[in-house]
Amino acid sequence: MYELLDTIDSPADLRALQISALTILADELRAFLLHSVSNTGGHLSANLGTVELSIALHYVFDTPNDRIVWDVGHQSYPHKILTGRRNAMKTLRQIGGISGFPSRSESEYDAFGTAHSSTAISAALGMAQAIRLNGEDRHCVVVIGDSALSAGLAYEALNNASLDQNQRLLVVLNDNEMSISPAVGGLRQHLGDTLRSRGKRRTDAGSQAVLQSEPPSESIPDAPLPMTLFETLGLAYTGPVDGHDLDALLPALTRLQGRKGPQLLHVITRKGYGYLPAERDPVAYHGPGKFNLATGIKPADPSHTSPPTYTQVFDQWICDEAERNSRVVAITPAMPEGSGLMEFQRRYPDRYFDVGIAEQHAVTFAGGLAAEGYRPVVAIYSTFLQRGYDQLIHDIALQRLPVTFAIDRAGIVGADGSTHMGAFDLAYMRCVPNLVVMTPADENECRQMLHTALLHDGPAAVRYPRGTGSGMALTEALSELPLGVGEVRRSTSAPRGSRIAILAFGSMVTPALIAAEQLNATVANMRFVKPLDGALVQELALTHDALVTVEEGCIAGGAGSACLETLAAKRIQTPLLQLGLTDDFVPHGETAKLLSACSLDAAGIETSIRRFVEHLGTVVPKDSQLAAVALPAAATSSSFAPTRVSALRRGGLQ
Repeated sequence: MYELLDTIDSPADLRALQISALTILADELRAFLLHSVSNTGGHLSANLGTVELSIALHYVFDTPNDRIVWDVGHQSYPHKILTGRRNAMKTLRQIGGISGFPSRSESEYDAFGTAHSSTAISAALGMAQAIRLNGEDRHCVVVIGDSALSAGLAYEALNNASLDQNQRLLVVLNDNEMSISPAVGGLRQHLGDTLRSRGKRRTDAGSQAVLQSEPPSESIPDAPLPMTLFETLGLAYTGPVDGHDLDALLPALTRLQGRKGPQLLHVITRKGYGYLPAERDPVAYHGPGKFNLATGIKPADPSHTSPPTYTQVFDQWICDEAERNSRVVAITPAMPEGSGLMEFQRRYPDRYFDVGIAEQHAVTFAGGLAAEGYRPVVAIYSTFLQRGYDQLIHDIALQRLPVTFAIDRAGIVGADGSTHMGAFDLAYMRCVPNLVVMTPADENECRQMLHTALLHDGPAAVRYPRGTGSGMALTEALSELPLGVGEVRRSTSAPRGSRIAILAFGSMVTPALIAAEQLNATVANMRFVKPLDGALVQELALTHDALVTVEEGCIAGGAGSACLETLAAKRIQTPLLQLGLTDDFVPHGETAKLLSACSLDAAGIETSIRRFVEHLGTVVPKDSQLAAVALPAAATSSSFAPTRVSALRRGGLQ
C-alpha cells in the first residue's frame, strides 16, 4: 500500500527521491496517517493539513543538522512518520509508546518539546543565536499556527528576532484559520486582509514571479502593497503560498533557505485536508478516539444515557447561573469546546469572551470585568492556568477580586501526557493569599462548589478531573457550602490502637471509600484545600492512630502538605502517609492505567496503606476487619521525628 513511504526511514531517504515522486509520497503519507490515527486515536485534522509542508521542509532543509520546531506540536505527526517513527505510530499516546507531541528524548529530529502553544519562535531564536555563537551555518525553522500567534510570548519573540539580520531563522506561518475551533481576534482579521490583498495580486502576477522576486512584492503591478505586521516587526514576508501545493512550497522554501535574516513564509493550509469528513468538521476530528475510516465518527446515540462529564456539569451550571444573574460572564482562552462553554456561547453571546490563546490576558481581563461589578468565570485547563500564574497573584488575588476559576483537566489527563497533566494546581494555588481552593468529590458537589465560588466575595477556584465522576445525580437547587468545612463520609469501627483515617481530596474520595471498606478506615471528604478544615484534621489526628492523605496532584506542596503543616503547628505527631503524584512527570497513556501505576486507584491506595502500617510494626489483616494493633499513641508519641515521617511518605516506600 505504501510503496514509497515504506522506503523512508529518515529525511535522508526522502531527499534521495526525485521531486516528481513527492506528490505520490504525500498521498501515501496522508493515507497512512488516516489509517494510523483511526486505529489509535489522536490529533488528526491539524496533521492532515501539514502533510505536504512536512515533506517540503525535510526535503529542502538538512535535518537534523537544521532544526525544525513545531508549534503547536500536535501538528507534527507527518514529521514523526518521516523521521523514523512510522512503525511506532501504532503505539501513539499509549504507555511506553511515542508521544503525541515532539519530544527531545524521543528523537534527534524533535529539536524542542512543544506541547503548549506559542513557544517555538523563542526557542528557535535561542537556537539560532547559539549557532551564531558557535560560528556555524545552520538553519532554524519554526512552523507555527496562526492561532498560536495570539499569545504574548510569540510577539515577544518576533519583536526580538529582528535584532540580528544575519541569523538563519525562518518562521513558517501555517495559516488554517483555526486553533481547535475557528480563530478569533484582530490578528485573524489582519491575516485575512493580507490574503485578500496579496492573494488577488498573486493571481494577477503569477505565483512563480512572486516567489522569485526580491523582495516578493516587486514584480506585482500597480500600487505597492501595505506592509504586513511581520514586516513592521522586521521580518521579511513571503506569501501567501498554498501549503498543499508542492510545486509552490518547494521553490519558496528553497529561495528562503538562501536568505539571511529573519524570514516569514505565509502558508495556507486546510485542517482535515484530504479526508472529507475532517474537512467538513475539523473540530470533531481535532482529537478523535478510534473510529472507522469508512463511516467516520459516529454521532452520539441519543437513546444511550451515561453520566455527565465534569465539563458537562460545568456547562449546565454556568448556564443556570447566567439565567439567574445577568452579571455572570464567561471567559475562555481558545477552549470553548473542551472547557464546556458551547451552550453558554449560544445562549449568551454578549457575555461570552474567547480571548484566543492568551491565558495571561484571560486572567487579567477577568480582573477588569470583576473590578466593574461583573462576576467573571474563567474556564481553563489546569495545565494552562500555569501560564497565567503571575496574573492570578498580582491582578486577582492581591486585589481580592471576585473571579471564579473553573479548572478542568485537574490531575491525570491520559494520552496527552506530562505536558497536559494537571499535577501542580493545588501546590501553586494554595500558597496564594485570599484564594479559596475547592476539590469536589463528585459531580453534584462540583456544581455546589462552583455556586459557592461564584458567591464568594473574592477569588475562588474549583478544580475537577477530566471525564466522568462517580455518577452522582445532580440536584437542580444550588446551595452555598460553608467555607473551609469538610465532612466525614465513613467512620471506622476499629478499636483504639488500630484506627486509620484517610483524608481524601476531590477525585480521590471515591477510591478512598472503596479502600476503606477493606481496611475498616475512616474517610473524610476534605472538600477545601484552602481554607483547610484544620479542626477536622486535628480531630482525626487525635482520635486515630495514623492518617493518610490522598490527592490527585503533586505531593510536594500539595493538600497533604497542608495537613502536615496543620499538625506541625499544633505539635501533633500522628504518623501521616501522603499519597499523590511523586516528584516525576507522569507519562502519556490510558488514564485508568496511569492512576493504577501511580497507586491512586482503590487497590493502590489499599496496598500503600497496608505497607505503611507494616512500616509502623504491624500488619493489617487481609479481611475487612482491622485487628487491634499497637500503633503509637496519636498525640503523645515521640517516636516519629520529621525524618521518619518523611520516610513514610509514598516516595520513601517505593
